[in-house]
Amino acid sequence: MLDTINNVVNAINGVVWGWPMIILLLGTHLFLTFRTGFIQKYTITKGIKLSISKDPDAEGEVSQFGALTTALAATIGTGNIVGVGTAIALGGPGAVLWCWLTGVFGMATKYAESYIAVKYRVKTEDGRMQGGAMYALERGLNMKWLGMLFALFAGLASFGIGCATQVNSIAEVCKTNFNIPPVIVGIVIAVLTAIVIFGGIKAIAGVCEKLVPFMAAFYVIGCIIILCMNYDYIIPAICVICKLAFTKGAAAGGLVGAGIQMAIRYGVARGLFSNESGLGSAPIAAAAAQTRNPVRQALVSSTGTFWDTVVVCLMTGLVLVTTIMKNPSINADSVDNGGQLTSLAFGQIPVIGPIILTLGIICFAYSTVLGWAYYGERCIEYVIGKKGLIPYRILYVVVAAIAPIVALDLVWLIADTLNALMAIPNLVAVLLLSNLMVRDTKKYINNLDAIDDTPIPVIKD
Repeated sequence: MLDTINNVVNAINGVVWGWPMIILLLGTHLFLTFRTGFIQKYTITKGIKLSISKDPDAEGEVSQFGALTTALAATIGTGNIVGVGTAIALGGPGAVLWCWLTGVFGMATKYAESYIAVKYRVKTEDGRMQGGAMYALERGLNMKWLGMLFALFAGLASFGIGCATQVNSIAEVCKTNFNIPPVIVGIVIAVLTAIVIFGGIKAIAGVCEKLVPFMAAFYVIGCIIILCMNYDYIIPAICVICKLAFTKGAAAGGLVGAGIQMAIRYGVARGLFSNESGLGSAPIAAAAAQTRNPVRQALVSSTGTFWDTVVVCLMTGLVLVTTIMKNPSINADSVDNGGQLTSLAFGQIPVIGPIILTLGIICFAYSTVLGWAYYGERCIEYVIGKKGLIPYRILYVVVAAIAPIVALDLVWLIADTLNALMAIPNLVAVLLLSNLMVRDTKKYINNLDAIDDTPIPVIKD
């Protein structure tokens, strides 16, 4: 019976994460890039600058930086470390280019979905900000039924992709490297998670503001050390990545290109999984930001995809490809998965290399647990009201506690399927409201200090 269920879910997952979904998401990225006049050009000059500034007089619960780091906490995860390795192992080095391009164009979608999340956000009677695709569908398009589906998919997915699988990864790493029993890891993570998430968005954002910059810097420093060690292979690696993104065949250093179809499939899929642009998750955090107009926070949110995929995933890809070129015995046939490939790369740094990778995975996974806890509770509250918050948090903590000691294959498949299904209603909202987004972008882009006069409705808790 269980095998039958597993096969059915696996078949559904293959469909929802197949070529139609990849084409839909990548097509939306390209469409919105042109509709916004290539909004990515403002990443450095406006987006990053705004992300470290404050707008305390504006409506919102947390700073723009707090909202960004909460979203980054959920998106910068094991996909940046293991996912890129998997893409290279299955799609060849050319997958790195497609993963990177997905991030570049995905910034426009992250901008658009964050814009509608802020534009249509609401305030509860006790002053909490609520927003996301569900509110945009309800208030902007009068499609509450579709908003309910999005919230239901996201709320259920949070237990799997946001909690169970992440805690399981932490437990596996701790057992392998420190010989800590999985049961102990589950209890510790559950306690730490409970302490933070019962404090609400302000507590989550407070932890993420400190944890995300530290973990990203710690991991990037490790990548830089490896690239310095492999410095004479960096230019050749870039050439090989570009070449094998379009052709099939062997290259220097034991690298093999799987062909353009496989490179696109795994590169784009890993890029989408990494930055979540188009899935509608990160805008839920963006809606809580203190910002005077939606364009302002949308620019800040789009930098999340820049850091996550354009920078971190690219660095991981270069680390792996230069390592393979320097050590021809390391290739897709010599490892079982992307995690092993990444471990071999970081093993080049004597003593501290494995430590950097291990701590990176632990911090990345735990931050994802916190970020998705916020996404999930906002969605559950939309579906059943404020009365669902405490039960949701309790269940989330329980899942974290038992995750290291239960089989997660089926849980992962179901959560991954639900994660993909989130994208459909979110993209409906983004595409149908794109005209309004373009209008406001033109209105505010050169006057980001302007105050949006659209009132924020207050709803009953």
